[in-house]
Amino acid sequence: MAAVFIAFLVIGMALPVLPLHVQQGLGLGTFLVGLVAGSQFAAAILSRIWAGRHADERGPKRAVITGLMIAGGAGLVYLLSLTVEARPPLSVAILLAGRALLGIGESFIITGGQSWALSILTVRNTSKAIAWIGSAMFAAFAAGAPVGTLLYTHYGFAAVAAATVVLPLATVLFILPLEAVRPIRRAQAGFMKVMCSVWIPGAGAALSSVGFGAIIAFSSLLFVARGWAPWPAFSVFALVFIFARLLLGHLADRFTAAKVAFFCVLVEATGLALIWLASNFSIGLLGTGLTGLGYSLVYPGLGVEAVRQVPAQSRGLAMGAYTAFLDIALGFGTPALGLLAARAGLASVFVAGIIGAFGAAGIAAGLWHKTPPSRDESPLACAETDPKGDRVAPCHRENVAWQVQTRRRNGQRHDVHAALRP
Repeated sequence: MAAVFIAFLVIGMALPVLPLHVQQGLGLGTFLVGLVAGSQFAAAILSRIWAGRHADERGPKRAVITGLMIAGGAGLVYLLSLTVEARPPLSVAILLAGRALLGIGESFIITGGQSWALSILTVRNTSKAIAWIGSAMFAAFAAGAPVGTLLYTHYGFAAVAAATVVLPLATVLFILPLEAVRPIRRAQAGFMKVMCSVWIPGAGAALSSVGFGAIIAFSSLLFVARGWAPWPAFSVFALVFIFARLLLGHLADRFTAAKVAFFCVLVEATGLALIWLASNFSIGLLGTGLTGLGYSLVYPGLGVEAVRQVPAQSRGLAMGAYTAFLDIALGFGTPALGLLAARAGLASVFVAGIIGAFGAAGIAAGLWHKTPPSRDESPLACAETDPKGDRVAPCHRENVAWQVQTRRRNGQRHDVHAALRP
């Protein structure tokens, strides 16, 4: 978690200042603001599967280190963009390349970090693993927002770019001594098979992330336009998000994951509506807080639905494929929100987020009422049963717990000893 926190601190520092740098520093419009903010996620789409395969085959620690090295290189490209600041089109083109490079690095860091956490906590605690990694990520976002604003105000974008170089490379020194998790040497499920398992919860996560894209790209601009301080918008969102995941992150493991996601996405829609209609600073912050509270458990809740459908040796690929849907929403949705803001005003992007949230609620409701698969139908069943049959392998024990949890939800009796028999 500490490694993910430090790595994402550099992303958090850039979130509130990139829109200001592009619009005020380079004098460009809202479409390019959205394009710069979303290009990181667009690049991550192309690298999620690569990162997932890398984590499964070479281990999650190696994936995290690779991502940190790439992220440090992105900072160098940021610095390069400042050398041609007098030519805004060229400067923003180089900045876009840096954002793309950072997206690839982020893909390796978060996919490796999630796979690492799943290996330690096991599949029975999928929601908790995703929630903890997400908490570290958003804690970095929350801390990075005021730090990035302070650096930008006093030293300009060059200070943010320099920090983007130094912090990821320094983090590598702390990760190297950590014990690595051995990859599972088994045949992996094919990409299309994994994608078929995760695309429905992935689509729900993508729709719920439209509002998140509105927060990260346009909340600071909306607050400035209304005469309010810009950085508290994302910091309040991130702080509420973190505390919700730390205190409530286990709910999707304890109860029906899709049910938790359904109610949370409705809370997210309420928060976005408050931001849209806010007449004063306090109501605006209340809206960002409710959005953070609701959004906090949508991703891990739907993530449980995605991960439980694949065997252990392909969980990195599954997390990469699942997270790619979020990248699609942010990589393509955020520039689209920029076009919408240019035509209908900044507040309209939050209306789009509300519509996306209701779409995610429909998907979560469908998953909630879907009959859980039986033991024989579950890809987790016997995925790691010892081939000699003389002992039960770890993943099989996890599957037994999954069966018991499923039968309890359905009000059925369960025979643990029968479930343990291969």
